[in-house]
This record gives sequence, C-alpha cells and structure tokens, in this order.
Amino acid sequence: MDIEHLVAIDVHTHAEVSAKGHSSLDDDLHNASSAYFKVEGKRRPTLEETAAHYRERRMAAVIFTVDAESATGAAPVPNEEVAEAAAAHADVLIPFASIDPFRGKAGVRQARRLVEEYGVKGFKFHPSIQGFFPNDRSVAYDLYELIEGTGTIALFHTGQTGIGAGVPGGGGIRLKYSNPLHVDDVAADFPQLKIILAHPSFPWQDEALAVATHKPGVHIDLSGWSPKYFPPQLVQYANTLLKDKVLFGSDFPVLTPDRWLADFAKLSVKDEVRPKILKENAARLLGLTTS
Repeated sequence: MDIEHLVAIDVHTHAEVSAKGHSSLDDDLHNASSAYFKVEGKRRPTLEETAAHYRERRMAAVIFTVDAESATGAAPVPNEEVAEAAAAHADVLIPFASIDPFRGKAGVRQARRLVEEYGVKGFKFHPSIQGFFPNDRSVAYDLYELIEGTGTIALFHTGQTGIGAGVPGGGGIRLKYSNPLHVDDVAADFPQLKIILAHPSFPWQDEALAVATHKPGVHIDLSGWSPKYFPPQLVQYANTLLKDKVLFGSDFPVLTPDRWLADFAKLSVKDEVRPKILKENAARLLGLTTS
C-alpha cells in the first residue's frame, strides 16, 4: 500500500454480500436501512467492486462484515473471504473481522487464527445488533484480551443505528447497548487496547467526546453521517483536543466517500487538521506509518 499516493483512508466500510450472493441482513432490514440512508444505485457491491471503487479514488478502505448470528440467525459474510479479498487487493483494502461475542472460546480461537493466518488488523463490534453490553465481562472480555494482546483494533458501533430504523419494533434492535460510556469501561479494563468509537454517537455525542479525551487509546470515526449534520461540539473537538484521534469513515455502501467528502469540504475544519482526519491519523493507528 503506497500511503503517500493515497488521498484518504476510509476506516469504516462494509462487506454486505459474499461471493455466493449471501447477505448477512435479511431483506426487511436491508431495505429499511437503504430507505433510512436514502441509498441510490447498487447497495450490495462485491468485494472486488469495492476495491475498484476505492482504487479509482486513490483511497484505501478498512472493510469488515458483522457477525451477529446468535441474535439474528443469519450467518455473516465469511471473515476469511473478506480477508482473502483484502490480500488480493492489498493496495486499497485493509481487513477487519467480526466475531459474534457469544461464540465464547471458539470465537477467541477464530479471532486468533484470523490475525495470525489472515493478517486481520481489527475487529468490528455492533452491540445493538449483536445484543450485548460491551462492558459485560461474561461476554466479550476474552475477545478484548486477544485483541489487546495482538495489537489489533476494536471498532465499536456507537449511537443510534440505521439498521432496523422504520421496521416495527426496530426489528428487535435495542439502542441502549451502543452508549459509548459502556466502552469507557472496556478502555479502563484494557488500557493498551486500541479502540475506535464509530459514528457521531447520537444521542450520546458528549459521552463519546468525554471518553475519547479521557482514554488515550480511544478514537472516533465520523462514518454514517454526512458531515453537514455533525453536531457543533464534534467539529470543535475534532479541530482541537481530538485532532489526532478523529478518523474519516464513510459507512460505504450506504454512504459513499464521494458524498461524505463533498460535504466535508464545506465543513469548518482547520487546514492543518483536515489531512489528519482524512489520512494521517488512520495511517498511524493502523500501523501503516510511524509518523
């Protein structure tokens, strides 16, 4: 990966369909989330199409599936398939994985194998869809220990989710699990763990900012929202106290990098901070550069 050549690193993109056409979201949740995000055009790009999309734009992308099989009954896009695609497109794709935290010790073994044999750089958790509190010691703490020990990254969905929005009962998805204050406990219990709080954390934006300013290992990605809707305190902190800890993320394919970057260009971000958010902070966190 030629870091100097890249214009940006998107730390939040989804693998939504497997090579066999399998999707980890049922049609009701998929269609509702497309309506929520006002998705235009093709929603389920293949891994190869995603790589081509980012290569065209001279960007790299962190890509992952979401494993919530215990809660939803639906198998995820295989982590191995995502990692193999990233290896085949290593100039633009960076593999993360997702392990259902209720897989227990089997999940920990799978996570270790994904790091050691497939070069996975991090793990995505979606507490609301997976149905767990991040600070529940009986659920995911063995996984966190493995992630911390391997120097990989834990990326947590925070705040409201577009998955289930508009479906009766929200599709059974509960927002309470994704308050970033639950991740504060994780950061305290695993002080060397590298953590990303995904998304502007509505309705808990101030909580996310507090955690990221207090815990050195905690970062914030800006995915899932057009920058024109960012809360003013998020912009203020991104320009100041958190300028080295805020990361560009789109939430592709529900939000494209083109749309996100067009709105980001109009945001009141300092000239010296803009390249940090778009590339430099992510490159350092991912170990792609030492500076």
